Amino acid sequence: MRRIFSDHAYSDARIAGNYWAETVPDAALKRSHLTGTQRADVAIIGAGFTGLCAALALAEAGVSVAVLDAGFPGWGASGRNGGFCCLGGAKASDTLLDRQHGKPARLAYRRAEAEAVDHVANLLKTHKIDADIHSQGETQLAHKASIRFEEDARAIEENYGVTPRLHNKADLPALGMSGAFHSAITTPIGFGLNPRKYLAGLLKAAEAAGAKVFGDSPVSTLHRTQAYSLKTPQGLLKADQLIIATNGYSSEDLPPWMAARYMPAQSSVLVTRALSDTELANGWSSDQAAYDSRTLLHYFRLMPNRRFLFGMRGGLLSSHGAEARNRRKIRADFQAMFPAWAAVETPYYWSGMVCLSRGLTPFAGPVPTLPGAYAGFAYHGNGVAMGSYTGALLADQILNAKKLHTPKLMTQPPKRFELGSARRALMFGAYAAAALKDL
Repeated sequence: MRRIFSDHAYSDARIAGNYWAETVPDAALKRSHLTGTQRADVAIIGAGFTGLCAALALAEAGVSVAVLDAGFPGWGASGRNGGFCCLGGAKASDTLLDRQHGKPARLAYRRAEAEAVDHVANLLKTHKIDADIHSQGETQLAHKASIRFEEDARAIEENYGVTPRLHNKADLPALGMSGAFHSAITTPIGFGLNPRKYLAGLLKAAEAAGAKVFGDSPVSTLHRTQAYSLKTPQGLLKADQLIIATNGYSSEDLPPWMAARYMPAQSSVLVTRALSDTELANGWSSDQAAYDSRTLLHYFRLMPNRRFLFGMRGGLLSSHGAEARNRRKIRADFQAMFPAWAAVETPYYWSGMVCLSRGLTPFAGPVPTLPGAYAGFAYHGNGVAMGSYTGALLADQILNAKKLHTPKLMTQPPKRFELGSARRALMFGAYAAAALKDL
């Protein structure tokens, strides 16, 4: 594999402090590696939300499926994210979507974002997955007084057909939302969950339906003659059709079409110890999943076990030293936002990759240069819902079932970023501009 970050970015060091592993141990997710030569109707690279949702839908339709993961199911973003099942998937504004795709396409896509949340909720119910869900929608908080949410409220009504609630600064203490916030808006779509418990449930359901899932099976070469051949260190998988579901952990050469069409970006998370009633009363006691109005946003939520999860976007370098700096930065931001918890320990810290596209929209469709191949990626930090839904969309396309409608803008192949394999350099200027805007 040829990937654009240093090896540290793809190492186990970044998940050594992953809190979710306390709830679903790595050993529960590990699977044996592919051995010998095996055959499937559909091969899937990547055993995260996208790959497993695709595998589940295909297996339930009677298609033979084999899923390969370089680590174990959920090793990547799906097993280390903040657990926000919410609206999103695109970073493009409504104005940009209207200009590039037209208003009807924008509305079709926005409704798909809501359908993605419903899709996860239905999976949890259908397969009886206990994922510690909480929160009635999601709340965004203004980090400065000049932020106003009235226009956002109108856009939410148009895009999703729901009416959000606006909160002024005086409302927030009674809602249990303390901190240096000036106003807020709550959208009644979405919830928080334990992503590893959700993923473990998907894995169990996919295997029960007949999907085969292999761990420690990185694909070293991929080529197609009459069928696709995927070579791993210990085996070979042949399949008629293929799904690439590697998102921010993708490679430039598997397949070469992926090169420069995705941009990995880092996100970091910490989790506190369990908080006392007194600490909650002085800090934050709401069960709402929340995030702030910064471009380089912070996302946070009080989990049902009274631990507080706090995450941030940012971090452009990957090394042991850079990781230590990121950890200091997120801890400083946590204390600045919740000063009453300055002495509260945060024993868990980890980081990983989200994925962007140049057009700031997700992709779910055929790979133009590879007959019978499909890809799903670029969820822009909202992959719990949109990544899961993308897996179902890809399965629907392969089956030609037409039970689901893939928004047209999601089937348009992303353009390549400038600078090729050096494209991460573009992020330095973008992040600097975002940091200035957020001041």
